[in-house]
Amino acid sequence: MDTQTLGAHRVAATGVRMAVHNAKTLKVAMATGQDLIAKAGSMIAYDGYVQFDAAPASLRRSAEEMVTGEGGKLMLCRGDGDLFLADYGADVLVVHLADEALSVNGATLLACDATLQLAIEPVKGLAKLSGSGLTNLVIRGTGWVALVSRGVPTVLDCAERETYVDPDALIGWTTGLDLKAKRTVKASALIGRGSGEALQIGFKGQGFVIVQPSEDTGDRFKIRG
Repeated sequence: MDTQTLGAHRVAATGVRMAVHNAKTLKVAMATGQDLIAKAGSMIAYDGYVQFDAAPASLRRSAEEMVTGEGGKLMLCRGDGDLFLADYGADVLVVHLADEALSVNGATLLACDATLQLAIEPVKGLAKLSGSGLTNLVIRGTGWVALVSRGVPTVLDCAERETYVDPDALIGWTTGLDLKAKRTVKASALIGRGSGEALQIGFKGQGFVIVQPSEDTGDRFKIRG
């Protein structure tokens, strides 16, 4: 068999905890004592010895809130070997936190180190947007985080000028940014001739925001059995 064309799809030796493999697949170097939290059902392959369990009790409350409010279930992965995760062909983005925090749409979380702290927290500055406030998944500590995006994600620096995004395209942002909602509803929108961009979220400060090239809010990322 001519395996030359298959060579480009073989596993790359990265030597790091998390790496993006062919854009659609996350590779995690598993080791004893370095447990991983991942979206339930996201395993597509592994080598070595890896076990999959329900989310630990310490995460159970947050996980339940994710199911009801943020759209995802989690599992605990542990063992030794290489673990490959994916989410219905979505692009994968890897971020390393160094005693930092990242606020994300819970449905976009693919995996993170189990040593990181996960919490559902209100999004400050957007209370007027929903009338009762919005919540997001906040990940804190030092470790690796993998997110999914519908298409290749874009990372925007908010330090130089205020950055506005479509809420449906928003994946996450570094905490500490100032947020505000902006409406651009004109009289034409009231008679069905609006631009389709009536609502944006503004970010300002030292940090970045991550967006996906899609405004599709279907449930493909939301719930796994």
